[in-house]
Amino acid sequence: MSIGHALLGLLEKGPRHGYDLKRAYDERFGHDRPLHYGQVYTTLSRLLRNGLVEEAGVEAGDGPERKRYAITDAGVTDVERWLTTPERPEPYLQNTLYAKVVLALLSGRSADDVLDVQRSAHLGTMRELTRRKADGDLVDQLICDHALFHLEADLRWLELTAARLGQLKSAVTR
Repeated sequence: MSIGHALLGLLEKGPRHGYDLKRAYDERFGHDRPLHYGQVYTTLSRLLRNGLVEEAGVEAGDGPERKRYAITDAGVTDVERWLTTPERPEPYLQNTLYAKVVLALLSGRSADDVLDVQRSAHLGTMRELTRRKADGDLVDQLICDHALFHLEADLRWLELTAARLGQLKSAVTR
């Protein structure tokens, strides 16, 4: 995800300082990967330089004064363009797992073992996500569903590959 676009989107509700933006980002998007303060301020500096935000005053706090930032018209246009541009579906044609299976076959190692270990790792992650989904709010549920659907597709690929290992071995060891 573009951190810059996420911050711009958060600024559309009104001016904020960096600390508030970090907190809002982490609450909505950073459950597993919270932003570092350095990322927030580096990104704000770049957005300011590119004319997508502007300084909107200074706010006194317990510590140093905090600059408030507001989105500009150019920033709103940029967010709108980003939101309406579809994400490129990423085909996983150069998959590391596939390479491991092929290399196991080429080296005479057990490709079944590679697939079994990966299957176990996927199932473990799916159990964790299912628990998180059950205990979570709607945001957690949607994020976990997205991840679970991807993992489920991977599991289907693992099963299909396991069923075709004999054919794959013949194809790659010719």
